[in-house]
Amino acid sequence: MKNLFTSKEAHEVIDRINQLDPDKVPQWGKMNADQMLAHCNVAYSFVFEPEKYKRPGPVKKFLLKTFVKKFVVGEQPYKRNSRTSPDFLIINKRNFEEEKHKLVSNIKKVQLLGENHFEGKDNMSFGSMTSKEWNILFYKHLDHHLQQFGV
Repeated sequence: MKNLFTSKEAHEVIDRINQLDPDKVPQWGKMNADQMLAHCNVAYSFVFEPEKYKRPGPVKKFLLKTFVKKFVVGEQPYKRNSRTSPDFLIINKRNFEEEKHKLVSNIKKVQLLGENHFEGKDNMSFGSMTSKEWNILFYKHLDHHLQQFGV
């Protein structure tokens, strides 16, 4: 698993993002490139703009921690066409360049904040997570969708 907390590997992912163009056709799924970028930005928005989202109640959070967390932060790749949380659904057209810029900025911010910032940091759905879990959450999701678009 690549480590987005390192400058080298963060830039490798950014280079892949820069290979995208708005007309790139996905190899699977329903999103176009601008929607995929917006979808990927949601994970960072949960961290950097949590006020935009409603926190799950105690029962839902228990279920997410117990059944979903290991899938999201485990090292096994996501399956194609997996279901996503309603917060991550992007159904309308987005500005490709704005979403791309935002995603690159989010990756750079994570890398600059570093592992120590994320160690033990609370995730609104999964509770306290290690920096390794945060890295897997960020990288695995990005890698999945960049593969979806062949980059």
